[in-house]
Amino acid sequence: MAQEHTYQGDEPVRLNKWMAQLGLCSRREAEALISRGEVKVNGETVSEPGHKISPGETMVLGSAGAKALDDQLTAVLHKPVGYVSAQPEAGQTPAVRLVTKANLVGKAPKLPGAKTQLAPLGRLDMDSRGLLLLSQDGVLAKAVIGPHSNLDKEYLVTVKGQVTPQALDKLRHGLTLDGRRLKHAKVDQVSPGRLRFILREGRNRQIRRMCELVGLLVVDLYRVRIGPLELGDLPEGKWRALTEEERASLISSASAEASGRRPSSSAESGARSASARSRGKPRSAGAKAGRPRKR
Repeated sequence: MAQEHTYQGDEPVRLNKWMAQLGLCSRREAEALISRGEVKVNGETVSEPGHKISPGETMVLGSAGAKALDDQLTAVLHKPVGYVSAQPEAGQTPAVRLVTKANLVGKAPKLPGAKTQLAPLGRLDMDSRGLLLLSQDGVLAKAVIGPHSNLDKEYLVTVKGQVTPQALDKLRHGLTLDGRRLKHAKVDQVSPGRLRFILREGRNRQIRRMCELVGLLVVDLYRVRIGPLELGDLPEGKWRALTEEERASLISSASAEASGRRPSSSAESGARSASARSRGKPRSAGAKAGRPRKR
């Protein structure tokens, strides 16, 4: 079903920028939709991504374009050790190869094909395991890893070495990597030799390097949460589709964190209960949570 929106701003604005502001898609996705002739302004098909929409003008996203956005896949993967999240080097295996029909838990709106591109929303090193998001969704990518994203990530980390109060204090707010001061981290000892890290940044191999600076060796690093989304009981090497509820909660939580507000308790609890089920209903081909309603 087509989507229709009327621009109420005071000044003309680039169409792709406004579509991104609406939460329809990312700017890049908007440019692709415009180039394919899927977007009309006041009844005229727009072909230039740089086209500006003026106050009072109405934009219509055609049914095919709206369906393409609805069919975007986001995989929630329990990445094992030995797979890389990003572009592999020679001899490495990308985590996206695990996103297959055989490894799917529950149902998905579609299965990735040979030409499907699923981008990792954040890094997880080859020798680390746990929650990894792989997605076609530009709006979600901006929320999770965009320059203004402040979503926290939680890790359970097994270490060798003596965990002292002084070491914990330095891990929380006393370290510098690559000449830059790290943001404050929440670090607690949950059992002998096991720490819980909650970070709001993702520097290269950050936790391992932090631990090295205080004389600790990481022997296992396990990501269990990204913002309100928890890994739950999803088996290692398996994946499931992100639900509408979880997508909306991630986006709203990222927006709240960026503006300094706490996410609503309903958004947090909804995403966490869906994560715990690990078999929630995938995003429907109808209206998406967190996006403007179709007309």
